[in-house]
Amino acid sequence: MNSATTTSTETSNGSASASISKRNGHDVTRTNGNGTATTGPPKKPGQKYRHVAAVHKQTRPSCLSHDSDAAPSFIGFRNLMVIVLVVGNLRLMIENIQKYGVLICVRCHDYSRQDIFLGLLLYFLIPCHLLAAYLIELAAAQQARGSLKRYNDSASGGPSEQERNKFHKTWVIVAWAHLFNITLALVLTTWVVYFKIHHPLIGTLTEMHAIAVWLKTASYAFTNRDLRHAYLHPVEGELELVPELYTQCPYPQNITFSNLAYFWWAPTLIYQPVYPRTDKIRWGFVAKRVGEIFGLSVFIWVASAQYAAPVLRNSLDKIASLDLMSILERLLKLSTISLAIWLAGFFALFQSFLNALAEVLRFGDRSFYDDWWNSESLGAYWRTWNKPVYTYFKRHLYMPMIGRGWSPQAASFFVFLVSAILHEILVGVPTHNIIGVAFLGMFLQLPLIHLTKPLENMKLGHTGKIVGNTIFWVSFTIFGQPFAALMYFYAWQAKYGSYMLHLIKLCIDVTFRWHLLDKGNLCSNLLTILHVVILEELDQLSLLMLDSDVEELPKNKGIGKEAKNIAHGQLCS
Repeated sequence: MNSATTTSTETSNGSASASISKRNGHDVTRTNGNGTATTGPPKKPGQKYRHVAAVHKQTRPSCLSHDSDAAPSFIGFRNLMVIVLVVGNLRLMIENIQKYGVLICVRCHDYSRQDIFLGLLLYFLIPCHLLAAYLIELAAAQQARGSLKRYNDSASGGPSEQERNKFHKTWVIVAWAHLFNITLALVLTTWVVYFKIHHPLIGTLTEMHAIAVWLKTASYAFTNRDLRHAYLHPVEGELELVPELYTQCPYPQNITFSNLAYFWWAPTLIYQPVYPRTDKIRWGFVAKRVGEIFGLSVFIWVASAQYAAPVLRNSLDKIASLDLMSILERLLKLSTISLAIWLAGFFALFQSFLNALAEVLRFGDRSFYDDWWNSESLGAYWRTWNKPVYTYFKRHLYMPMIGRGWSPQAASFFVFLVSAILHEILVGVPTHNIIGVAFLGMFLQLPLIHLTKPLENMKLGHTGKIVGNTIFWVSFTIFGQPFAALMYFYAWQAKYGSYMLHLIKLCIDVTFRWHLLDKGNLCSNLLTILHVVILEELDQLSLLMLDSDVEELPKNKGIGKEAKNIAHGQLCS
């Protein structure tokens, strides 16, 4: 046991005392406030040897090195990138307002009442083809019930070879009836949209609905064909292929109009007699999704009118003169706004609209997309971004062709061929320019998928994923959508001219008719109509100047009376 003794002595001035402590045979001296030495407890080693502590104790890589033990968090850089994006885009917004003024005009539109009437008419007529498909399947189901009754009454207890041939002939008749029905629906819609509906947005919505119904009707026919075959010719070992979920509504009990009507509205392209359903409708969830749809739609409209339209107009002369460097510059400038519009459209459609529709219908399976933004190749992107279409072609086209002995390459070729044709119909018909850009853009994905597929199989770890994802984003944002948008806009302008020329032609036509009735001064009437009917619209569109280069257009607030008179004079001449 350690012992300690303390001895106190008085100093010569008698004012202070010093104590000497002995611990383990050592004297510890402490100094009082007057500088005299006093004894006390010993200092800890950490307090006594602060300057000799070892900082570099082991070999360690830098935080950002590839051989680092743990990956660092980049939340700070993420926040910085968000700030940079916000500040950069805010600067571009201010620059855009300073250069062009406000191009948003609620009253300005170029659709006619005929466009709206025909669009609504086609929307309500296309389901009539679903009714025709229901009648076809109803007749086939009645025939199947009669055949099954004859099987049960026969001595053999099963279908003969003659009955099997009869079933095949019946399916051929049903298939041709379905083919005629859905093809007629698509052809009629395409003809009306191409020749009668001028506005591309109304035409696109109408054509999209027609294509969706076309795909749904084909799925309805294919699925019921297999269910009818299993109903008439049950074979041990094959009945297990029919999902157990379908036992809730077996064939032919599923052939009802209510069942088909639910499929028409359901957010899927694949027909099933039964779908997983939720217990109740969350109306608050629906309201949020509807709010998202409205907000994103306004954003897309503003971004298209205020930012995308000037870039597209400024690209016309560059494309006409084949100025490659200027075209590339316009592509890069258009890529950012087109990407923002596309992402907003994707979220509005796949996250907001389809989820709202699924909630109202209590549709349970809402896996409409996966994390396509992390795609390591183009093939991974096409498998994950639009799962309703991907699963449709896999179920009704790719796998049946593989089952019939086709090679995977040939089946993929045919799938992309059909998809490319539908893309051209969806884009080229509403814009009244079937120029093959959408077809090639989709069909050429097949060789690009084969070029980027090795990145999925290469053992490059995280680096391979980064390379593949970078290739995907570059091809998607720069050489994909912006180029297609430029081509179709250029084709539209070459075919129909600018909105300014459309207004001028309209004014001249109206003035000529007025002159026939009034027999007055033609120029005076022209100026009057231009001032009353057109001037306010041109002011809001910032299109008073006749120069086609939008970058040279002055702000509408700065247009004075003299400039308006000059414009009037040029129009009269």
